[in-house]
Amino acid sequence: MQKLEKSIDDFNKEEVRFIVNLGDLVDRDTPRNLDSVLVRLGKSNVPVYNLTGNHDYDNVTNNDQLYKQLDMPGEYYAIREDNWCFIMLNTNEVSSYANVEGTSKEVELAKMLQKIKDEKLPNGASYNGGVSKRQIQWLKSELEKSQQDSVNTLIFSHHPIYGAEGLTALNDLEITELLSRYPTVKGVISGHHHPSAFGVYKDIPFITTAGMIETETENAYGMVTIYPDKIELEGKGRTQSHSISLKKD
Repeated sequence: MQKLEKSIDDFNKEEVRFIVNLGDLVDRDTPRNLDSVLVRLGKSNVPVYNLTGNHDYDNVTNNDQLYKQLDMPGEYYAIREDNWCFIMLNTNEVSSYANVEGTSKEVELAKMLQKIKDEKLPNGASYNGGVSKRQIQWLKSELEKSQQDSVNTLIFSHHPIYGAEGLTALNDLEITELLSRYPTVKGVISGHHHPSAFGVYKDIPFITTAGMIETETENAYGMVTIYPDKIELEGKGRTQSHSISLKKD
């Protein structure tokens, strides 16, 4: 909690435009533990855009109630600021822990896990989740609009999409291929893998940020600044810094 308070104080001091939480605000028993975290986030002077993580679903029986508690406009969504589109994916949507039993998403999950097994891929763990066909179509629509409007796009997700072996979204390959078709996609920032990771797929940088809870005292968060020619992620504490060149399309 002290680390979170320190990061919020720093964000307020630096007068950031908004904050993105990449998920896993709590470790377990979300309904009982989430409010104490949200009180700290509520001290932010700017909007906080939340994503869920796999731990956030612990002991949750109603996903919609969770999204409402996190003040999310939907289980996945996009926001626009100036000439940028920021897409908030939900990589927990199709997973064993996100209340998919008896729905079409349960069938999608079985197919994803079977594909992972058949292709001997390393990311079929129970703490990983995927993106539904419906969300893929929504993502494609958002990317098409950004392309038509010449709006640059930055993607945020809980599970890494690329570059963190064994910790990526269940249908990571499908997502990366889709993103790679759109030159307006400038990068992906994710959580889930606490030690952090980095990879590049077809000129798209995939940044996995460090987890705040990994050490007892050292913090982990970052500030993103967008310039005309680059994106700078200034890491704080254990979070690594990155610089992304913005090539003209």
